[in-house]
Amino acid sequence: MTAGLLEQYRERIRTELDRVVDFWLKYSHDKEHGGFFNCLAKDGKVYDELKYVWLQGRQIWMYSRLYRTVERFHRPEILEAAKSGAAFLQKFARVQASGGPGKCAFCLTRDGRTVKVQRTIFSECFYVMAMDELSRVTHNKEMQADAESLMDRLIFWVQTDSSDLGRPQLPGDPPINSMAVPMMLLCLVDQLTEGRTDVAEKYKDLSGWCVERILQHIQRDGKAILENVTLNGKELPGCQGRLQNPGHALEAGWFLLQYAMKKGDVQLQKTAVDKFMEIPFHTGWDKQHGGLFYFLDVDGHCPTQLEWNMKLWWPHCEALIAYLMAFGHSREPVLLERFKQIYDYTFTHFSDEEHGEWFGYLSRQGEVVLDFKGGPFKGFFHVPRCLYMCEKLLDALLESQDS
Repeated sequence: MTAGLLEQYRERIRTELDRVVDFWLKYSHDKEHGGFFNCLAKDGKVYDELKYVWLQGRQIWMYSRLYRTVERFHRPEILEAAKSGAAFLQKFARVQASGGPGKCAFCLTRDGRTVKVQRTIFSECFYVMAMDELSRVTHNKEMQADAESLMDRLIFWVQTDSSDLGRPQLPGDPPINSMAVPMMLLCLVDQLTEGRTDVAEKYKDLSGWCVERILQHIQRDGKAILENVTLNGKELPGCQGRLQNPGHALEAGWFLLQYAMKKGDVQLQKTAVDKFMEIPFHTGWDKQHGGLFYFLDVDGHCPTQLEWNMKLWWPHCEALIAYLMAFGHSREPVLLERFKQIYDYTFTHFSDEEHGEWFGYLSRQGEVVLDFKGGPFKGFFHVPRCLYMCEKLLDALLESQDS
């Protein structure tokens, strides 16, 4: 019975991935200037020509990963699109500073002129992911070196001196440990070290640092995952300190589980599931309307984020990966039940049967509020990464049942 159910999931997910890839191949490529249009309406029409660097990097990475690891996506047009995106980023993404290439821009015009620079590290992070993954396909050592060089700069900004980010430390705003930063660096270490023992040795201490920083977010005697804590792992005052982001915690859960399985760390595997999956799922699931809340306040106050009770695509993507990975690891039936619950909600609410791809922003009741398929924060990444990873996990589960 389980094998039949898993096969049904795999067929739907495989079909959905094909439709999502086709949507972006058809509508997002800028054949005149290179790179990708990010702002796509529900039917694929471009409604804004601005290009967001982190989304460009994500799309390059996703195309390259699909091309490299999934036989049916080993297609010339996918590789050429990834190369076009990388050429665009290498030419325009880095903003010139007095000491040479500085930060990556956040947003560019269609022809590559800088519009905005954010005081964060995420444009740079996805530049690293993009160049490293494409370098594995093209065997371009210079591209790999470019990725590692920027990675080393990221580590310096995070661990030593963040002044180049343009974010002065103000007396009323103490530095914090935001879960996004160690999560992102752990993701980059996983990317850069795959199959490379020398690189793995170089970044082994960073992995441990990232895991330690993520674990600091277990608060309230192990009963809550908080989004922001102090640098020494204490709870912050006010709304910032009470903030919970269930989808982000679930994403951290599968990051940690993946790391722990590679290390053979049984205790960390248990922590990943019990703390970073089960707690945010139980606190974050809307028992009245279904789906995961976007933000919550650990003390039950109304969150100040206006979109707190909306249902967004990406937390559900992360939850699907998390619970399928956890089930594949332990074969605990309750974890497959969680996956089924999230799957049923996700595929009946976000997927667009008419035009393809997924809607990203629903009301609490599950109605589509914003009907575009791509925007400044939604691109070719969370949906295809989720479908790609779930297909791989289901392949492994079904193969193990056959053997």
